[in-house]
Amino acid sequence: MNSSSAAAIKPGCPIDHKALTGLQAPNGCPISQRAAEFDPFEDAYQQDPPEYVRWAREQEPVFYSPKLGYWVVTRYDDIKAIFRDNITFSPSIALEKITPTSQEANDVLASYNYAMNRTLVNEDEPAHMARRRVLMEPFTPEALKHHEPMVRQVTREYVDRFINDGKADLVDQMLWEVPLTIALHFLGVPEEDMDTLRQYSIAHTVNTWGRPKPEEQIKVAHAVGNFWQLAGKILDKMRKDPSGPGWMRYGIRKQAEYPDVVTDSYLHSMMMAGIVAAHETTANATANAVKLLLQHPSAWRDICEDPGLIPNAVEECIRYNGSVAAWRRLATKDTRIGDIDISAGSRLLIVMSSANHDGRHFEDPDLFDIRRDNSSEHLTFGYGSHQCMGKNLARLELQIFLEELTKRLPHMRLSPQKFTYVPNTSFRGPEHLWVEWDPTLNPERVQPAILQQQATVRMGEPSRHAISRTVVVDEVRQVATDILHLRLKSPDGSAMPRWTPGSHIDVECGTPDLSRQYSLCGDPADSSVLEIAVLKDPDSRGGSRWLHEDLQRGDKLKIRGPRNHFRFDESTKKAIFIAGGIGITPVATMARRAKELGIDYELHYSGRSRDTMAFLDELSQLHGTRLQVYAKDEGQRNDFGRLLGQPQEGTQVYACGPVRMLESLESCCEKWPEDALRVEHFQSTRSTLDPEKEHAFEVELKDSGLLVKVPANQTLLTALRSANIDIQSDCGEGLCGSCEVKVLSGQVDHRDVVLTRSEREANNKMMACCSRAAGMKLILEL
Repeated sequence: MNSSSAAAIKPGCPIDHKALTGLQAPNGCPISQRAAEFDPFEDAYQQDPPEYVRWAREQEPVFYSPKLGYWVVTRYDDIKAIFRDNITFSPSIALEKITPTSQEANDVLASYNYAMNRTLVNEDEPAHMARRRVLMEPFTPEALKHHEPMVRQVTREYVDRFINDGKADLVDQMLWEVPLTIALHFLGVPEEDMDTLRQYSIAHTVNTWGRPKPEEQIKVAHAVGNFWQLAGKILDKMRKDPSGPGWMRYGIRKQAEYPDVVTDSYLHSMMMAGIVAAHETTANATANAVKLLLQHPSAWRDICEDPGLIPNAVEECIRYNGSVAAWRRLATKDTRIGDIDISAGSRLLIVMSSANHDGRHFEDPDLFDIRRDNSSEHLTFGYGSHQCMGKNLARLELQIFLEELTKRLPHMRLSPQKFTYVPNTSFRGPEHLWVEWDPTLNPERVQPAILQQQATVRMGEPSRHAISRTVVVDEVRQVATDILHLRLKSPDGSAMPRWTPGSHIDVECGTPDLSRQYSLCGDPADSSVLEIAVLKDPDSRGGSRWLHEDLQRGDKLKIRGPRNHFRFDESTKKAIFIAGGIGITPVATMARRAKELGIDYELHYSGRSRDTMAFLDELSQLHGTRLQVYAKDEGQRNDFGRLLGQPQEGTQVYACGPVRMLESLESCCEKWPEDALRVEHFQSTRSTLDPEKEHAFEVELKDSGLLVKVPANQTLLTALRSANIDIQSDCGEGLCGSCEVKVLSGQVDHRDVVLTRSEREANNKMMACCSRAAGMKLILEL
């Protein structure tokens, strides 16, 4: 939108033109009142960044903030795309002061010879990746395993100090000093001057991401200058004996091999930045996590009773309330983010905490769910080539901290208090976290052996097998020949996870090794229950047969999800829903939603006979003449050629059913716009592996540095698991989407039935259980 048309309404413009300020963004677009008022230094942002920018995430996902002089980006896909393209969106301003300092403060910094340079955080290519490769080895899972005993020992010692007190400020007494001690160990820094380092670290945060008042800038500048000089002195000591442990000594040794890559100034900057990165973010993340878990007593109780849930609880805490709320990028050329034109030189504040609450990516994003199966897809650690190298060290610490606290203080609770935060745009965690408990109830007083128990620490993303939830079968009823309808509830009566039409859950059928996917049916608005319908398959490998023959009301099941790979576009003008047999389950929920939204729709339902077709009476009552039933034994058949012969503008077709039906639909929709037909399969023949027709290929795992060979007689999934890479897979046929992996390079031979045509053409993800390399090599983000 240009300045001459600022008052006109541009089609698709996200701004409410009734609430304009008269101000204009650099691209000439008008600035809304909410955008003009945006101030990340306000207490409301510090307390809850995702809630503070909810209005933007929902209405104005990219807006210009005149107070900051930054474009603010709030949605998941936009932020991930920015992280992915570090050429167009340079990280060079990530450590730039967001609030310019006075000349007097700059003079103070100069008196300390302060010369903070580029680091891995704010360095452009090609220098960044060259340094990252050289300095990565200490961050690999194998190298980090050596730190686990030290992390456990330090954590135990600090908890010992207050375990019998009945009250503690966890930030002051544990969660600041323990991550600092571990950071110093990891870097190879002496543990002296801890209080001074703490003050320096806070000062560095305020100096870079905060808004210190003019009178505070001088004090902050002195602290930062002292921090800089201390980092230099410690580095000088290390140079005298670089043979010891620690990342900085590793860097000094690498400097001898790569003097042009690892320079003196670079090491000095990394020493200072490393202390902040390895310490403050983890300290804040842990304080946020403990606070969040204690605010959700059922989640706290669950991880106390089942430590196996801790790894995913950590991911959900980082997603829901992470310690890095936002980051910054610089546009190096004219570009576009969403529907907004961005000019070269524009500064961006990308609010990852908002992205982590984007309902377009996370189901029911404001629900805190420690069993959420895609929690680890949060953007708190960033994404792409600049993703946080220390992410697995942070995971290691957080898991051990929570294990120690849940094991020794399961009866801990939050004390009444008001939480305060250091005002800044990016790093956040409560300055104090008071908790209390009855020390006479400490479990170790009667069970000393619990101190010897240790849960398994997961260095990478947690396994979905470990994040199932237990449900109770509330009702079992037959709704058609060989079709059971199951109502599933929480054992304690709490709300079930929310879901959207097209979602499915994975159900463990008697054993963790046997799970099947079933589409959710019923009403998504009813949070008290999840409903599925199960067809007894005559060729069952045990799943549907077990549910039909062994399951009874009152039994407990383990489920995972919900997940949705078959989403209903609620902006469509018209929808044609087509179901065959048990395929009615996801389609019926979409039709219900279309009716609620007032969308024009048709529902076509085919089956062998009416007695084999579930929910006929309910569907007829709900949809009336919009429902067309085709029973084969009555001589009725849906003529897809007549129904779909001519493309209909603004119309989406949603279908689920047998393979032959879906293949026929695909043929009839060849002339329709791309992705107008959206299907979900419950059977596949594309995943069959014939070694005589396959070729071997290699897979490079970018994050772990491994090269895995996939022979002609083996699936990618099997090869990855053989290499000790944990990949979830439930159906093994390319039906459910649970084994999706990200593709960075190489062409994929897609054989799943999950991805749409455009998703396949994008070539940035694949299903490991069935799809293969079209060429000789793939590079995956694993």
